Amino acid sequence: MNLQQLRYVVATAEHRTMTDAARSLYIAQPALSRAIRDLERELGMTLFARSGRGVVVTAQGRRVVKLAREALDAVHEIEGLANHGGVTEAELRIASTPSLEAGLAGRLLPAYTAEHPGVRVQIVRCDGREGVVTAIRDQRADLGLTDLPVPADLVTHPLERQEIVLISPPGLELPNPVPMGKLHGMRLALPARGSTRRRELDAMFGKYAVTPVVVLETDERNGWLNAVRAGQASLLWYRGMAEQASRAGLVVRSLEPAVRRVIAVVHARRRLPLIAQDFLATAEKGTAA
Repeated sequence: MNLQQLRYVVATAEHRTMTDAARSLYIAQPALSRAIRDLERELGMTLFARSGRGVVVTAQGRRVVKLAREALDAVHEIEGLANHGGVTEAELRIASTPSLEAGLAGRLLPAYTAEHPGVRVQIVRCDGREGVVTAIRDQRADLGLTDLPVPADLVTHPLERQEIVLISPPGLELPNPVPMGKLHGMRLALPARGSTRRRELDAMFGKYAVTPVVVLETDERNGWLNAVRAGQASLLWYRGMAEQASRAGLVVRSLEPAVRRVIAVVHARRRLPLIAQDFLATAEKGTAA
């Protein structure tokens, strides 16, 4: 057994289909299937069982996957220690949505880098929550900053609850806070239809029996803001972006009743590298303060 085989086992367990696992590993699917079968013969046990179009981890396989993750994490940690002792600095990769990146860069990163100046932090920019989840599953990021919920295969560490606010062009005659009923017939820029964010907003509209006029449907955040700046629509966004909106001359109002989302640091269900553990401790300490 070697490290490559351990990576194959972990990737298959995380993606739950041979096709997706092979894609994440940049190998052909038949090659991955053969490697898993060879390892099962070597170990004398079945690690994965077919289930529909995917695979599920067997009872024996769960133990092997757990040990494989621990072994790979240990190797990654040893490599990190080697980097600390040499010229190369350690790197922490954090996936974030554009809506939350400002808070990450403005509040969490300065506190972390002040305590850990030898660590270089790379922000992996993702289009939305699904992008953060994919970056972690594909091991392009050690940690992710996103709103909840996320799939159950990720570990979550809630940090705070952020308020959803209405951002509008100046000149609209609206109270503050804005009653939910006022959203009926309001011109809004919304995420693309079918996206997770759009489904959540549509559920909220249904709950309060309101039907806004959809002026723009896109997952491009700049497109939303441009529509509001042009006076074409209003926008539902996080309170953390209120300062940016205010600087652009836009008006920020709360909703009544208030709507809040839980913001969390998320990661794969495995032991974190030491630098990621340190960041998580800094984030949780900052939230408690």
